[in-house]
Amino acid sequence: MNFPNFGNLNIGNMMEQMKKLQDDVARAQDELARKTVTADSGAGMVSVVMNGALDLVSITIDPSILKPEDAQMVQDLVVAAVNKAIDSARAMNEQELKKVSGLLPNIPGLDFLK
Repeated sequence: MNFPNFGNLNIGNMMEQMKKLQDDVARAQDELARKTVTADSGAGMVSVVMNGALDLVSITIDPSILKPEDAQMVQDLVVAAVNKAIDSARAMNEQELKKVSGLLPNIPGLDFLK
């Protein structure tokens, strides 16, 4: 497909660059889904692993805290560890996707990090 060339603005070239960027972002997202982050709470009593797609992969709970009277504490520790893992996974995603989209100007409405 031939696009017009408006002075220094080549629409065809821009479309090719956007397609490449789309492919690069998709590839980066696929790679992130295979990467994991680990977070813990309670000095390591609860540990969670999450991937870059923000899927919870595993939870490890120290058996010494699995007593009925400690249920609320265990629940709080799981929530804290999961939230830390989500924060870490989001930071990893942002860092990786900025590598791909960092060359683009800031165009309103085109936010690849959401």
